[in-house]
Amino acid sequence: MARYRFIGRRVLQLIPVLFGITVVTFFLLRLIPGDPALQILGQHYTKAGAVEVRHALGLDRPLWQQYVLFVQHLFQGNLGESITFKQSARSVITERLPPTLFLVAYAATVATVVSIPTGVVSALRRSGVFDQTARVTTLVGFAMPPFWLGIILILIFSIHLHVFPVNGYGNSFTAHLDHLFLPSLTIALGFSTILIRTLRSSTLAVLASDYVDTARVKGISRLAVLRKHVLRNAIVSVVVVFGINLAYLISGTVIVETVFGIPGVGSLLIDSVSTRDYPVVQGVTLVFAVLVVAINLLTDLVHASLDPRVVLE
Repeated sequence: MARYRFIGRRVLQLIPVLFGITVVTFFLLRLIPGDPALQILGQHYTKAGAVEVRHALGLDRPLWQQYVLFVQHLFQGNLGESITFKQSARSVITERLPPTLFLVAYAATVATVVSIPTGVVSALRRSGVFDQTARVTTLVGFAMPPFWLGIILILIFSIHLHVFPVNGYGNSFTAHLDHLFLPSLTIALGFSTILIRTLRSSTLAVLASDYVDTARVKGISRLAVLRKHVLRNAIVSVVVVFGINLAYLISGTVIVETVFGIPGVGSLLIDSVSTRDYPVVQGVTLVFAVLVVAINLLTDLVHASLDPRVVLE
């Protein structure tokens, strides 16, 4: 019963968050300086055409009316019609969403595969050669800007070694893995630093606990202690850190997609901002925000299932 109450509270807390997202998304976009009609029409700008564009976008109405209309359409699943693509913004975003989701999942998988063994071994061999090497390497990877790191990886593995494609998404699952390996590695290197440090610290804390010493005194094998007692308890804090940073990682795909020419919603956002395509920009921003909120909710639920004390609190 306590678990259901916990889930209910978390879901109710999302209501004001989602409301705030719609407000910020709507008003921040309209604070961008310049005339959207001029940006959209370009060389074909005329006063009559500008009036028509502003009317089509609803920009000739008071702001509060524009917001009410925006929310009404949002509840109907209508994000408006893209000025650039001449079709519904929802269909444009839906077409570009799979590459972004695949990239995020791929990067999270790579980061997990790298982080768990590295963090555990670093804790078990504290201050050793492996530990120091891992700490320096991950720190350097974290300090590198994603766009710069992505360009370096392209120069090494695509231009000189010809191992991976320079850009694109591919047409099959195998091609997706091939095309998105360098982008996912670019994201995972910075993501792994946080996971490795968190897992290392939590593992060291668990290793120093009394119940681990008791298990060793009882004659339980080192591997069994590590698997049943150490990892099981150390992984809880990592799950929380993983979920929180995975949510923020989604926004980081915007830069990476642009560098690697991936046709995802991140590159779509950049293009739509430059062309002042209001419906697409609003739609992409809302998609990113909803994904972040959903991942945070899922993280809370997984955390609660791993640690019952969270539900009781």
